Amino acid sequence: MPEPRGTELSGARALVTGAGQGVGRGIACALASRGAAVAVVGRTPAKVEAVADEVCARGGRAQAFRCDVTDPEDAARLVDDVVTSFGGLSILVNNAQSTYNRRLLDLTENEYRQIMDSGPLATWRMMALCHPHLSGDGAIVNLGSAAGVRADPSGYGVYAAAKEAIRSLTRAAACEWADDGIRVNAILPLAMSPGLERWAQARPAEADAYLDTVPLHRFGDPEDDIGAAVAFLCGDQSSYITGHSLPVDGGQVLMR
Repeated sequence: MPEPRGTELSGARALVTGAGQGVGRGIACALASRGAAVAVVGRTPAKVEAVADEVCARGGRAQAFRCDVTDPEDAARLVDDVVTSFGGLSILVNNAQSTYNRRLLDLTENEYRQIMDSGPLATWRMMALCHPHLSGDGAIVNLGSAAGVRADPSGYGVYAAAKEAIRSLTRAAACEWADDGIRVNAILPLAMSPGLERWAQARPAEADAYLDTVPLHRFGDPEDDIGAAVAFLCGDQSSYITGHSLPVDGGQVLMR
């Protein structure tokens, strides 16, 4: 069982959406291992409770919260509950996102709406709800995607559009909220999520070909790679970084 990494986030209180598995779980564990108290948020109670139990078993502090971030009332209740339970809030990580990876003409309007509601709309909603509690010395990390900056995003067009909208919101909030003492950044991760693992096992040849596009020749670890990058962006060592999009993808996408 991994040991705590340090105390650089000691006293921080974090809210991580979509934290029941994969990248969200990795981020929650990484923040907790560095001393933050973490609200593990997701739609499935059993999943977020398992992650919170894991964090606590490792010596960290975490509490599970069920929430559908596409529901305005549910989101507002969540923020109030987290602030009450933790006595405040200093970190927000917007990771939750529904998606349908299909070509544009194969998507329905309802599917398009779900992607946008769970992505940029929910991200903006959570940032606005958390803003009063983050003012002074808060940090927000939003999750973008390399799909939004690829030359050919075929099959991922609406997902890419949602993730690019999130990056635009990130830059705007970084500018508008700098005087409020809130830093806002984004990461573009490539990690071994449960979905990616199932795909790699089912189609190993395709997975190997995909890995050939990654200079470091591996998928990122949700905690050690992706979570560590988020923890850095939330800590004092990144106090002069805001409005930035950081690819954490083994060099697959070179940002210009």
